[in-house]
Amino acid sequence: MVIHFSNGKIIATPHEVVIKLEGNAMVTLQAQVDAITLIGRGANVIAANGVETKWSVKLDNQEQLEQLSQHASIAIQ
Repeated sequence: MVIHFSNGKIIATPHEVVIKLEGNAMVTLQAQVDAITLIGRGANVIAANGVETKWSVKLDNQEQLEQLSQHASIAIQ
């Protein structure tokens, strides 16, 4: 599944999440779903925190977070 947001796109599978940010730097962030936390309540943040990973990305709205939650089977906290 691909979810577009203002800074790029999210590619989600049941096993991993890849975020491709737009811009000259062409940043790509990738994490296994076990390392992902979805933070709701208006924050709308995807956070990855694993052994060798630590990053976060703010989404545009709650709907994008819910789409990711449903497709990757990650609960929103």
